[in-house]
Amino acid sequence: MKTTKTDPTARTPHRAPHAATLATALATTLAASLYATPVAAQPATQPAAAPKTGIATATRAAPPEAAQAQAGSHAQAQASSAARGEARSAVTPTAAAPTDASALVERLQALYPSTRFGAIHPTVWPGVFEVAMGANLAYVDATGRYFLFGHLYDMSQQRDLTAERRDAMARIDFGSLPLADALTEVRGNGTRTLAIFSDPDCPYCRRLEAELRGLDDVTIHTFLMPLASLHPAAHGKAVSVWCATDRLATWQALMLRDALPPQADCPHPVDRNVALGEQLGINGTPTLIAGDGRVLAGAASRDQIEAWLSRPVAGDPSKEAGGGAR
Repeated sequence: MKTTKTDPTARTPHRAPHAATLATALATTLAASLYATPVAAQPATQPAAAPKTGIATATRAAPPEAAQAQAGSHAQAQASSAARGEARSAVTPTAAAPTDASALVERLQALYPSTRFGAIHPTVWPGVFEVAMGANLAYVDATGRYFLFGHLYDMSQQRDLTAERRDAMARIDFGSLPLADALTEVRGNGTRTLAIFSDPDCPYCRRLEAELRGLDDVTIHTFLMPLASLHPAAHGKAVSVWCATDRLATWQALMLRDALPPQADCPHPVDRNVALGEQLGINGTPTLIAGDGRVLAGAASRDQIEAWLSRPVAGDPSKEAGGGAR
């Protein structure tokens, strides 16, 4: 797999002017995908047949023209009433509308067969469900007709619930990481845990390394992940760092002072680390993984990392809503 280097933090100023446009385009694309295969139209309600008899008076029958007018008015009234009934049933959830996530996913798949839906959970907003479509989230009512594309906020607690859920969806199982293949440094009490995939020739990785010097009470596991397609000499430097007598000191000297490590070779995990990064979907360096599995890509500042490590992790939205997905 070809690996590319990204630095979302460095590109943030260029993205900001277009954030609203991108958000609108994303919502439009997602909404359009729902209707890639139109739902079959329902048969129109047929007007009621006109009465066979005219309206008579005590002295004589009504003229044929009057009888036809009366019959037409009666049929139009019935058709109008039926149309109003259909309109009400179309916008009002009925007793048959799904009330749990498992029933709703079946309904959505039937309504929008060209769209693949993932997990569905009730939210803290009564009657509104969160639905995953790939890496994107949307919100839908119980009928499956109304969708909301955007972010759901808890204004009382000043929380972006959508961003928290996206973090949770992208989490990596930290316990499955082969920590023996990483450089490990414990600072202070080491209670906070952090893994970093880093390239010795990546300028953003070096910037991150300088920011990390301000962190305390943290255990940092650094996986050497050279991007050979961008930095041909990085693989040899990573191997030399691993084969050094003091790996951690050699790594920090290289990243902070550009002190080249003595060339060396030995059994090493560098190739395994590259394969692991690709398997985890890590396509750029630096990439940070918190102990709870949340992912942060790019050369973040110390303050940003502190805030990110301290951010509460979103739990199951069904539990927040007081119910469970079934």
